[in-house]
Amino acid sequence: MERNEGRGRVALVTGGASGIGLAIAGVLAGRGWRTVIADVDAERARAVAGPIGAEAVPFDVVDEAATEAAFAEIEGRIGPVEALIANAGLIQPGGLPEDLPMAEFDRIVAVNLRGVYVSCLAAGTRMAKRGRGGIVITGSVTAWRTAPLHAYAPTKAAVVHMAACLAAEWGRSGVRVNAVSPGYVATPPLQAAIDRGQRDPRLLTDAAALGRLVAPDEIGHGVAFLLSDDAAAITGINLPVDAGWLAGAHLTTYGGVRPAR
Repeated sequence: MERNEGRGRVALVTGGASGIGLAIAGVLAGRGWRTVIADVDAERARAVAGPIGAEAVPFDVVDEAATEAAFAEIEGRIGPVEALIANAGLIQPGGLPEDLPMAEFDRIVAVNLRGVYVSCLAAGTRMAKRGRGGIVITGSVTAWRTAPLHAYAPTKAAVVHMAACLAAEWGRSGVRVNAVSPGYVATPPLQAAIDRGQRDPRLLTDAAALGRLVAPDEIGHGVAFLLSDDAAAITGINLPVDAGWLAGAHLTTYGGVRPAR
């Protein structure tokens, strides 16, 4: 059955030119949202937008003035942003905290935390004035569990909490704010690391209750649900889309996730 949940309403996906962001944009475009891809990589944003029926409005989420200008352009040329997917973020390789340069720590915090807040503020204040809208922030399962990602993981915990804070601020104004937290997702960068022998796929999947990686589109389906009318009473939550990794991880102390019956 064809879905038209978006009904031509505008959805903006930051960090939408690759990976999970692009998958989310594709799912939303397929469900009738008029999707706008924002990314700091302007050339790539324009290249990927056309094939999925989206539009590109590149900007840097850390830059407040650029973000405000982008929202003004989108709302003047395309229409009011009724959904924001605050997805832009930087990843980092695992390592020791003493080996992480403070400049890199600051860069990750600037994009993953400050950038999310800047884009949420630009979207949420406009939505609140109109009395409707939905925001989904991309978190991570590292918001719940320890990881040798000493800048990335704390920023993800922070934005998950930010979603709850903003949900309480704007709920009475008709704005719902949630987070979606991916587990290990089969993105091209992860697959490349597996192919290079840098990641062991068994270590990524053995702890997952479903015994597999998450497909990028599955994150998009979770986002689409949170933006849909089916989730009209849901706000301030963090939805893990992780193939049951959080559920199964602790079972390693009991011999691992149970095999198929």
